[in-house]
Amino acid sequence: MICIMRKTLAILLFGVATTAGAQSFQLHGFLTAREIYVNAQRSWLQGRVGRFDSGADTVNDHRLVNTYNAQLGFDWTPMSWFLVHADGIARHQQAGSIGKRVGLIQAYADVFNDHWRLRAGEFWLPTSRENTDPLWTSKYTITYSALNSWMAQEVRPIGADLQWSPSFYVTAGVTAFRGNDTMGTLLSGRGWTFGNYLAAYNENLPTPEPALTRPFGQDLDGKNGYAERIRVSLPERAVVQFTHIDNRATLSPTPVKGQEPWQTRFNIVGAEVGTTALATVAAEWMRGSTAVGFPGGSFTMNFDTAYLLGSYKFAHERLSARIERFATSNASRPANDSAREHGHAFTVAWMHETNPHSRAALEYCRVSGDRPGLAPGFDPRTGGSTVTAEYRYSF
Repeated sequence: MICIMRKTLAILLFGVATTAGAQSFQLHGFLTAREIYVNAQRSWLQGRVGRFDSGADTVNDHRLVNTYNAQLGFDWTPMSWFLVHADGIARHQQAGSIGKRVGLIQAYADVFNDHWRLRAGEFWLPTSRENTDPLWTSKYTITYSALNSWMAQEVRPIGADLQWSPSFYVTAGVTAFRGNDTMGTLLSGRGWTFGNYLAAYNENLPTPEPALTRPFGQDLDGKNGYAERIRVSLPERAVVQFTHIDNRATLSPTPVKGQEPWQTRFNIVGAEVGTTALATVAAEWMRGSTAVGFPGGSFTMNFDTAYLLGSYKFAHERLSARIERFATSNASRPANDSAREHGHAFTVAWMHETNPHSRAALEYCRVSGDRPGLAPGFDPRTGGSTVTAEYRYSF
């Protein structure tokens, strides 16, 4: 699979080099600088259990952290029925963070007409009501919801997606994918988190065990996972979508190819009103389970989360607010549930668009929620807050 991805990327880059001057070539990019005042314990990206992408030394401490991201992507349409897309990221995170500094996020090709679209490669599933701008970015907040923060880290199919749109009002799709057998590892190990970290292909990320997990890469069991969705919409006004995802991973009592398979399945219901209006309301709800095998048995964790977001745009300004809740629990419901967590969060953000290419933003995010069953050595007080100032240039 790795060799195939490398050859595919080489072909895509060759296509870009030979057609960059054509009208069918579009380049998208973001250069982002953030200064974050964080009041929370050390980040999950540092192998700890803090809920943010950045953290301080302890739950009672605070720190100023600077991060920088560069995202670049292209769409090449050599023919009216064929499109090639790829995008990647380069980043500077807080010192001690584990993960790739440069990586591939998506690479796929589309064949389409007015009613059908066949997509093959690595791609985002079209579920998010937040991350609807180019390169899976949000025009509402800097910090994504718990739901979409987890999707950014562990849910990205490598396979094929067939979408059918018989009219302006109904869209249905089915996806067959591989390379996502570890989905659920991060969520089970450290719970829900809040940030904007986009995991790259073949990237190793930390868990609190300590260990590393690779969300997207080599398939472990040779089986397809599947996703199905149906969307009903009033164009430019409102949309409702139901999605079911099941990676169908085979449970194993021992690691496979150095990784632990997690059998993960869940449903997402999303809705949005005022898609192109000044005032927008969006919501998503997710519920599911993830299971892992071990010698002599297995463990299953249930999870769910939901958020409600409201946003209003006037002149060059946008104000947004989001409230949400999140939970996990052991499916067998023991008296002392080490997997239990219940929490909530709220986020408020102001964004100022100086011109079509320049955006400044200020955001406050507060998360409340402990995880009492963490292993010894980890502080169960995993809540905290961030104040983030951002400048973003787009092209």
